[in-house]
Amino acid sequence: MTRLEDLMIAEATECEFKSKLETNRPKSWLKTVSAFANGQGGCFVYGVNDDGVVVGLDDTKATIDQISRLIKERIEPIPKFNLKPHRIEDNKTVVVLQVKSGKDTPYYYKADGNMIAYVRLGDESIPVSREQLAELARRGANLTFESMPTEYKVRDLTFTVLNATFKRIKKIILTEKDYESFGLCNSDGYMTYAGLMFSDECPLLQSRVFCTRWDGLDKAGGVDDAADDKEFENDLISQLTNAHEFIKMNSKVRWKKMSDHRVNKPDYADRAVFEALANALMHRDYAVIGSEVHVDMYDDRLEIYSPGGMPSGKLIQKLDIERVASKRRNPIIAEIFHRLDFVERRGSGLKKIREETSHLHGYTDEFAPQFRSTRTEFHVTLKNMNYNSHTTLRSASAQGGAQVDTQDERLASLLEYASAPRTRDELQQHYGVASREYFRKKVLKPLLESGQIKMTIPDKPNSQNQKYLRV
Repeated sequence: MTRLEDLMIAEATECEFKSKLETNRPKSWLKTVSAFANGQGGCFVYGVNDDGVVVGLDDTKATIDQISRLIKERIEPIPKFNLKPHRIEDNKTVVVLQVKSGKDTPYYYKADGNMIAYVRLGDESIPVSREQLAELARRGANLTFESMPTEYKVRDLTFTVLNATFKRIKKIILTEKDYESFGLCNSDGYMTYAGLMFSDECPLLQSRVFCTRWDGLDKAGGVDDAADDKEFENDLISQLTNAHEFIKMNSKVRWKKMSDHRVNKPDYADRAVFEALANALMHRDYAVIGSEVHVDMYDDRLEIYSPGGMPSGKLIQKLDIERVASKRRNPIIAEIFHRLDFVERRGSGLKKIREETSHLHGYTDEFAPQFRSTRTEFHVTLKNMNYNSHTTLRSASAQGGAQVDTQDERLASLLEYASAPRTRDELQQHYGVASREYFRKKVLKPLLESGQIKMTIPDKPNSQNQKYLRV
């Protein structure tokens, strides 16, 4: 005799209970058959109520026959499924319907002349969006958006960054044959969409990254709308490296003096940031027109948004990160990133982000990275390890060993640089921030107010000859 718990583990991780077969309302469960076949599969257990109590079935054979008939009549194409009776508690019998993840997607539920394909969103089965339907159709044809050919030929585009990166990292000089073997073009020399996205001037408008450093804790909470912003397009390698550099330029690395060494305290784990950016570019849905990856930096956190939810339709916040199976929406892009050692092949990106963050000095569970998805979006949030930090970070002053507060290594370097009179532009360039207003409000003004630097012409603060000197 089989226990219900053992049956659940053996049949599927996603399962629905039905106390009986509803032949008068077949859509109530057949739409989920469509969703299971279009996704990662799943199962029904007939003869168990919503509370998990086994009630059993009166006529097992009739139930199996009716389930089989309705699936064959109402689901097109017919998915692979198994039907099997099991004797459970108190000599009661249940029927398990296991629906396999299909290869001939999309699988439609048809009734009254209409055909609708469904996907899973959490615990619900919902109609597919236009983009999801197109993705299912490509999957059924064993295609991905990135692998589809375009009207561009290899000779129409240049690949300076791609070629230089392969030469620098892998010591390889790429040829057109390499482009074909990588999936960047077909045998006729026409570029795939993946090929376009690795070209120097990618014509695909949605292949972009928008980066913004907001002034405050939200998009409307600061003195200014934004302290710094950049838009990156062209090839994916440049998008990745430029977005990574933007985050580094708008982050700080604080430090703490210990008895015999110094501990660096960065806002974010650099490898976690790079991994999150690479994942966003690798796994986003490029078929969604008018979309792009967004990087939003706030005082207390970093958020990375990419179009397209989990390929399986599941919600990442409801899954165990340690057990999430790797499924790549864009295998060509992912393979190129792996060849260039940007990412690992085994699909450990989310675990890597958590692991790298956990190694930061002062880490506690409250700083754990957060992952959230919907049917059409994926979000990664990294907490700023130094936000609201009350630890006093000090560096020795050049004047008699006195102590001065410093925010980070860049600020300490700036104060050292100001040992000689410097203009505002020289200080800003040395500090490495693009926004003049951000530098004035967040760096220069606090240094003046705290007395760590002074004006060389204090009675004329707006003088064109004004310079600043460390006190």
